[in-house]
Amino acid sequence: MSERAPLSTAQREQGSIFAPKFDSVGLLSAVVVDVTSRDVLVVAFMNEEALRLTRETGKVHFWSRSRQSLWLKGETSGNFLEVQEIRVDCDQDALVILAKPAGPTCHTGETSCFYRKLEPDADDAVALVKVKT
Repeated sequence: MSERAPLSTAQREQGSIFAPKFDSVGLLSAVVVDVTSRDVLVVAFMNEEALRLTRETGKVHFWSRSRQSLWLKGETSGNFLEVQEIRVDCDQDALVILAKPAGPTCHTGETSCFYRKLEPDADDAVALVKVKT
């Protein structure tokens, strides 16, 4: 991304200039949604390099906060996420990526990382229940 003068609120929220707003540690949130089912597959973070590589390759890249390294989703499993569309929120600090998954998205082998729901009023020891994804 090239350096440019700061955008006004109107330019950022209504204009056509892409100027992602990374947080204080250089990250923005990325929500990946299955382009067909519309299920949320994963929520992770991107730094400038991950975003650039995602745009250049058409495969979703993230920044791993735990490993402090770039991460190509599917690099070890072969279950890549092929970008179909990237949507940018109003203040350009979060993305929704519509993608075509090549297999399960979660490292556990589940279709989505969101394969459990929180039961209301349940004791925390038994509050998570598996759902079909």
